[in-house]
Amino acid sequence: MDQQGISAQNTTVNFFDRVRGGLEDAGNTIKTRVATIRQVQFLVGDVLTYLVETIRHEGGDTIFIEVTSKDGTIRVVLPPKVANTIARQRDALTKKTRQRVGREQAAERKAQGIEPFGGKRYKRS
Repeated sequence: MDQQGISAQNTTVNFFDRVRGGLEDAGNTIKTRVATIRQVQFLVGDVLTYLVETIRHEGGDTIFIEVTSKDGTIRVVLPPKVANTIARQRDALTKKTRQRVGREQAAERKAQGIEPFGGKRYKRS
C-alpha cells in the first residue's frame, strides 16, 4: 500500500467504470433511472438481481447491466451497436407476432363469412 492507503490493484479503473464515468460527465446525455429486477429460482432458491440503466448520448444508447448472484457480480456495457441490434430484433419479433395473429383473425372472419374491409357478412346469391 502506498501513503494514501490505496493499493495498486484498486487504482486501475475497469471498462465499465470508465465508460459509465465518461458518460456521466459528458453533457447532452439523457439517462433512465436504474431498474432493479430480482429473479428467484423457486426450486433451487437462488436469487439473481439485475440492475439495468440506459444512457442516451450523441453516439446512441449505451446500456449498463449489473448481475449479482451468490457467486459475485458481473458488470457489462452494451454499446450503441448492440443496443440497436437488440431493439431491431425485438421489433422484428413483434412484427412477426402481429402478422401471425392477423392471419389467424382473418381466417376466423373468413370462416364466419365476414368480408375483408367491409365488415359485413357475405350474402350468397
